[in-house]
Amino acid sequence: MRFESFFKHVARRGLIPALACALVGCTSTTPQYDARFGEAVRHNLQAQALAPTAGQGGPAAAALDASTARAAVQRYRDSFKAPPPVVNVINLGGGSGP
Repeated sequence: MRFESFFKHVARRGLIPALACALVGCTSTTPQYDARFGEAVRHNLQAQALAPTAGQGGPAAAALDASTARAAVQRYRDSFKAPPPVVNVINLGGGSGP
């Protein structure tokens, strides 16, 4: 009988604080966070914009004539035909010191 009364006593005394702790976890603190949700992202996007009104009006960029554009594209394409020369970066045992 003593064990059962002890268990009931602990259950009553221990259940109330445990239930109170569990209910504290159910409270909502998100309204404080939700009010500013995404603020950092919006701020960073705004900081990255050099001139937000850059595309609105103003003079257009000067265009290339056909022969200059064709030559630029041809140089670009030719740059992939042959690999660039290998440069020896590590100079072991030799040098051209004074």
